[in-house]
Amino acid sequence: MAGTTTTNDRIPAARRSPEGPSTTPRKRRRSNDRAAYVFLTPWMIGAGLLTLAPMFYSLFMSFTDYNLFDTPNWVGLDNYARLLFGDPQMRDSVLVTLQYVVIATPLKLAVALGVALLLHNRRRGRNFYRAAFYLPSLIGASVGAAIVWRLLFSTGSVVDRALSVIGLDTGGWVSNPDWSMMSLVALSVWQFGAPMVIFLAALQQIPRDLYEAAEVDGAGPVRRFVSVTVPMLSPVIFFNLVLEMVHAFQMFNSAFVVSNGTGGPAGSTYVYSMYLYELGFNDFRMGYAAALTWVLLIVVGIVTAVLFKTSGRWVHYAGEEK
Repeated sequence: MAGTTTTNDRIPAARRSPEGPSTTPRKRRRSNDRAAYVFLTPWMIGAGLLTLAPMFYSLFMSFTDYNLFDTPNWVGLDNYARLLFGDPQMRDSVLVTLQYVVIATPLKLAVALGVALLLHNRRRGRNFYRAAFYLPSLIGASVGAAIVWRLLFSTGSVVDRALSVIGLDTGGWVSNPDWSMMSLVALSVWQFGAPMVIFLAALQQIPRDLYEAAEVDGAGPVRRFVSVTVPMLSPVIFFNLVLEMVHAFQMFNSAFVVSNGTGGPAGSTYVYSMYLYELGFNDFRMGYAAALTWVLLIVVGIVTAVLFKTSGRWVHYAGEEK
């Protein structure tokens, strides 16, 4: 009827829903959620079939005696009891792995941070040097890089002769039990590009005003680094520490290739992952190897949890009061 005003006419045009008066924010939110789940479905299927299902199957195998050919035989906790209390080879591999983690991880982060500081302050040729230092990380823990490393640090190699000139006659790091671990550490430190790039990005976010204020207060370069740079970089240091620590625990290719698959000399490079590989694919003790895998997962999880628990004492976030 003429002159009659409806409820919809009294609602301002800017507040009307383009989908009609019956559409509410809750309904639109549900529609968006359904669309998100549709797009996430392929990833969830892949994660379930390719990650979660193998994980739960390996957990089942860790309680069995399985050799890849016969039906798995349920043995309960026997595998875990054997590896914890009756396997000296496992304990030796754990000690070698811990030695690698404790030495390689902080040394790699220190070199990455040092190079990042140098490149951050450099103006001329900065992009070239950044690309050059990052290049080894593109190779990763590849077999080719490990083969070259074994040749470089073998007896009579270029590195061995150069060290002999300055009085360090080691007879080749790879064949010397006292130096073989350092060859693996050097290979890890050489590939410092990934944490270096992360440190560079974080350095660019530190306000210049903090350095100027510290300089006005009479702080020198070392004091500015300790009082300004390190606290501001502490979240990134923590991130790189956790990431590199996990990678160090999982190290396999480098030790396997550099030691020519033996873990030698004298077991000095026989890391945990090599022992796990030998049990599963040489001895076909898949059940016991699966138990070793889950113990490694638990240990890495515990160490990571400890790092997160203690991070509140030394990690400082912007805007957070201490």
